[in-house]
Amino acid sequence: MTKPHRVLSLSTLYPNPANPRFGTFVARSLEALAARGDWEVTVISPIGLPPVIFGRYQALAQARSEGIEHGIAVYRPCYTLIPRFGGRFNPAAITRAVLPLVRRLHAERPFDLVDAQFFYPDGPAAAQIAAALNLPLSIKARGADISYWGKKPYALRKMLKAARQAGGLLAVSEALAHDMASIGFPHEKTTIHYTGLDRTLFHPRDKTVSREKLFQRFKLAVPSSVPLLATVGALIPRKGQYLVIHALSSLPDAHLLLAGTGEAEASLRTLAAEAGLSDRVHFLGSLDHETLPLVLSAADVMVLPSASEGLANAWVEALACGTPIVISDAGGAKELVRDDSAGQIVARDPQAIAEAVQTLLATHLPPQKVAENAAAFSWEANAAALATHYESLLRTR
Repeated sequence: MTKPHRVLSLSTLYPNPANPRFGTFVARSLEALAARGDWEVTVISPIGLPPVIFGRYQALAQARSEGIEHGIAVYRPCYTLIPRFGGRFNPAAITRAVLPLVRRLHAERPFDLVDAQFFYPDGPAAAQIAAALNLPLSIKARGADISYWGKKPYALRKMLKAARQAGGLLAVSEALAHDMASIGFPHEKTTIHYTGLDRTLFHPRDKTVSREKLFQRFKLAVPSSVPLLATVGALIPRKGQYLVIHALSSLPDAHLLLAGTGEAEASLRTLAAEAGLSDRVHFLGSLDHETLPLVLSAADVMVLPSASEGLANAWVEALACGTPIVISDAGGAKELVRDDSAGQIVARDPQAIAEAVQTLLATHLPPQKVAENAAAFSWEANAAALATHYESLLRTR
C-alpha cells in the first residue's frame, strides 16, 4: 500500500472539551479524509486565552489537551488572546505559540502540506508555518471569515498575502468564491468545496414519531398537530432568529424551536416575552448530532434568515431530513434552493418569512422529494474532493 501523505491542519474552529459542538463540521470533514487512508491528518487547534483567566475562559483553560480523536492526532496549545481588541495580533500570537510544536512534529515525521480551515486568523498563521517548513499551503474560506474579517483592512491585508502564498484556496460555495474575488482574492486559485453530510443521521423520518420523542425529551407542552418551525444556528444577530420570532406573530398556531446557544439568547427571550410569544418559542440549547435530526424531522419548515453565510450545514441537514427551508439570499442559497421542492429564498423581513412559511405549510411537500435536494452531499464526497485538492497542490509544487 502506498504510504499516506501527511497534512498539518490548523483550525481555531474545532471541538474541544469545553465546547464539544464547536466546529464539528471541520472535524467531520477531516475525520472522513483520514478514514480514506491516503492522507494522515494532524490537527493543531490553538485555544486563545487572555493574560488573566476569567469567565468562560476558565473552562477553555482546562481544554488544553492532545491525543488521538476519531483517527486524528489533535493538539490544543494555548496562545495569548486580548479579548475584543486582539484581532490584528492573533495570527502572530498563534504562530509564536504553535511553531515550536510544529517544528518538533515535523522533525519526527515530516508533513507534506499545511492547511488552514478558516481564513482568519488561521490563514495568515498557517502561511507563516508553511513558509517556515517550506511546504505547500491550502486555505479554506467558510463565510464569516470573508464577510466579517474581509471588511477589516488589517485582516484583509494579511489574508490576501496568505492567499498569494497559497498553492490553492477552497470556498464552501460559488457565491463565496465570487465575494472573495470581488475583494482581491485570486479567483483562479479557488476551488469550490461543498460541505458534507452524515447520511446515517440525516434522512427522512416519521414526523409523528419524531415529534413524540422530541416533546418527551425536552418536556415540551406542544400540541402534536400545530405547525412547527425550527431555526438551527448560533444565537447571534447575524443568524436572524429575531426575524423569525417577529414572523411568528403572523403565524398564530405555529411554534418555534431554537436550536443553539449564543450571545443573543437573553435578548431573544425578552423579545419573545414582549411579543407575548414565550409559550410558542422554545429554546433547546446546544444539540448533539443525534438530537438535531430529531428536531429537523419533527419540524415542518427550517427557517434561517442569515445576514451572511457560506453554505450553511443546517440548510443541507434540514433538506436531507425531508424538511423544506426558508432562508435569505445569503452565500450559496441559490446553489441549494434551485426550485420550490427545496423551499424558498426570501427577504430578511418578518412578513416575507411568514408568507413563505404559510406557502410551504399549505404545499405539503413529500419528504423524499425534499431530501433529493441534498442527494449530492456526503462526508465521503467531501473527503474525496479534499484529497483531490491536496494532491493537486503536491503535483504543482
